[in-house]
Amino acid sequence: MTATSLPASDAAALASGKGHRDENFPVASFLLKPAHRPPVMAFYRFARAADDVSDNEAASDADKLAVLGAMRASLNGTSEADPASTALRGVLAAHGLTAQHGLDLLTAFERDCTQRRYASWDELIDYCRYSAMPVGRFVLDVHGEDRATWPANDALCAALQVINHLQDCAKDYRALDRVYLPLDMMAAAGASVEELAAPAASPALRSVIVAMARRTQALLAESACFAAQIRSRRLALEVAVIQRLAESLTRRLLTRDPLSGRVHHGKAEAALIAARAALGQLRP
Repeated sequence: MTATSLPASDAAALASGKGHRDENFPVASFLLKPAHRPPVMAFYRFARAADDVSDNEAASDADKLAVLGAMRASLNGTSEADPASTALRGVLAAHGLTAQHGLDLLTAFERDCTQRRYASWDELIDYCRYSAMPVGRFVLDVHGEDRATWPANDALCAALQVINHLQDCAKDYRALDRVYLPLDMMAAAGASVEELAAPAASPALRSVIVAMARRTQALLAESACFAAQIRSRRLALEVAVIQRLAESLTRRLLTRDPLSGRVHHGKAEAALIAARAALGQLRP
């Protein structure tokens, strides 16, 4: 299968059915101005399609890379094969934005098809540079925010990605043989990747999860200033909500085992945390 011959339905055939309301964190919520929601949703649909391709359990890595290649060609304007990528290309043109953030994201999903282990925390953060940071950077660009906000954005986005990796560490290993827990941290703790298949984390594996959660707290300390740096009041509110939700989940990962239980917010719980965060941001 080659990217040039792929029918437009290939990415759709690998879709998970997951939508923006199923994510751990708000996507283009009502907090954003109506004019900004469509471009953010176009980027989300593109990202969701690419993520579903890379995470599909039935497709071969070669076929996944072919579909992602078709998405890259469609985003670059050399193909019309993929509808989500072609639609995003139109949005980018309408807003005077480049395709770089989307292309960076595709690099991460292509890496998922070829790399299943990460040697160190630094290597994992490099993955986040492509898998997570471009999402926040795109939203900032859509809002016309100063790129001086990027360091805080990058810290928050990396934290969100690591939280997702920790929440899903057992599922990623069991379904995709994919391990985002750094191998050097595993080795130092005396843990093996095979322990991710167990019904509960061993003390050694649990210590790695806790250590990663603490490093995530350090990232969130770096991003604590992010909302205050944003000119758009409504975007600042959404960022404050995401920051608070991330802080809550990270504290939960310090005390709960993602192998033996669900480490996620319920909808009502998330709504309450979000409301408190928004109110805190609105206070003078």
